[in-house]
Amino acid sequence: MIQAKNLHKYYDSLHVLKGVDLLIKQGEIVSIVGASGAGKTTLLQILGTLDKPSAENGIELLINNEDITTMNDKTLSKFRNLNLGFIFQFHQLLPEFTALENVCIPAFIANKPKHETEAEAKKLLDYLGLSHRINHKPNELSGGEQQRVAVARALINKPSIIFADEPSGNLDTASAENLHQLFFKLRDELGQTFVIVTHNEELANMADRKLIMVDGQISN
Repeated sequence: MIQAKNLHKYYDSLHVLKGVDLLIKQGEIVSIVGASGAGKTTLLQILGTLDKPSAENGIELLINNEDITTMNDKTLSKFRNLNLGFIFQFHQLLPEFTALENVCIPAFIANKPKHETEAEAKKLLDYLGLSHRINHKPNELSGGEQQRVAVARALINKPSIIFADEPSGNLDTASAENLHQLFFKLRDELGQTFVIVTHNEELANMADRKLIMVDGQISN
């Protein structure tokens, strides 16, 4: 699913990632924890193809057996849209669009037919308990509802992997717990793979594996 070797990242003279090796299997929920500045989000962004690793000898980044390091920007953008989903701390829904329209956006970017896309989006929103909210805009939804719309948006193209960066960090306790349970429901029922950066110890400990980052490296 994901195979990474010798990932380094420099920002000028700052060495943020220091030779990370990683293997993630299909259907796994993997949490990444560590102190601020340990390199968690940088690693997530590189694994999610939102950033590129620094050039080093022996570097490898394979996702679904595709060599990410050889792709040009256009190919990479298409690969990302079709194979990867993203959930962020702040849902990043577009305020002028309804829940249904927000969910459809990644599929429209992939030029999927409108009728099929809307049908799939409605099915996802129903699965997530939001069938009665499809025509509501983000400011008419609770924080937990907004984040579930973001989950549906991440799922619309049936991605191999969902990357989540502090997904429950902006939610109250009850909404956070509901979101965490949803991730495991998606894993159990759909075989969904998750890579989650979190400071939430409960979520981190629920994961199939917990990776601890210390000073740019995975310590376990």
